[in-house]
Amino acid sequence: MWWSINTVWERPNVNKALVAAALGAFCMMPLSSRAQELRAPAGAIAGSEVAIGTSGNGNGTFYLIGPGTALKREVQFGQEVKLPPRDVRHAGVYRAVACTDECRSVTFHVSAAKPASLSFLVHPSRAPVALGDVISGVALPFDEFSNLVVSPTKVSFQLNAKDKTIMSQSATTQSGVAWFRAASGRSAEAVQVVAQVDDVSARRVVQQVASDPCSLRIKGQRTAKGITVETEPVRDCTGNPVPDGTIVTFTAKHGKDISTVDAPIKQGIARAQMIAPGPVVVSAASGVVMGNELRLGAQP
Repeated sequence: MWWSINTVWERPNVNKALVAAALGAFCMMPLSSRAQELRAPAGAIAGSEVAIGTSGNGNGTFYLIGPGTALKREVQFGQEVKLPPRDVRHAGVYRAVACTDECRSVTFHVSAAKPASLSFLVHPSRAPVALGDVISGVALPFDEFSNLVVSPTKVSFQLNAKDKTIMSQSATTQSGVAWFRAASGRSAEAVQVVAQVDDVSARRVVQQVASDPCSLRIKGQRTAKGITVETEPVRDCTGNPVPDGTIVTFTAKHGKDISTVDAPIKQGIARAQMIAPGPVVVSAASGVVMGNELRLGAQP
């Protein structure tokens, strides 16, 4: 038994997507005689009306197979087949098929529309100050139908503090992706990272935090229970206060005896109480930074 494509299409429970795929494969096969011709549209844009030219005369059946699309309609040959915007919202390759006794097909490409939104990722969320290439980001433009815009698109990137622009640069997308790397600013503060294409923008926030301590200065005195030592306000090399909780290690040397105390910074200062009855040399360190040495005499 032989069934026409129309009979198969109209049968209940038929998978139209599979039928459309099979039809597209069939139409790639050479035909023995000439049928009505189709003319592919040029420069088709997602979400815009598309017109496919036809030649010949008489009636036939038109099929469209594309990303997320499979449709069928009756057409008059010799007239344009107009596809409304809703039928070509997805960017990609489409195949148009026209059938009478035989079938002809053409393929055409639908490009994404202009950017309507940006997917923007920035790393890290917290960055030490005054470090090169520590902040990076990637932006992907999408049109209003969620198609990735793969045509070269200029994206502007900015890193803004409260009262100034720390970085401003632009990049052209490659296969729909643009990216940047930038140094952090010199102040511990929240900064905005902005990606923009024309009037479309996306914003992210990076918290710039103080870097490692740049120098340590300590002072101390004898008490009835031993010695009390503390740092001067601890700052990084650009003058930002080091975050509370940063550990300072105090070391006391009395002859061959060595004792250490780890003290967290609180309100910019680290303090420690140590037992040392005799002459003692006290030093401090945080990370790779060493402080001055403090010499205290024996307990009276």
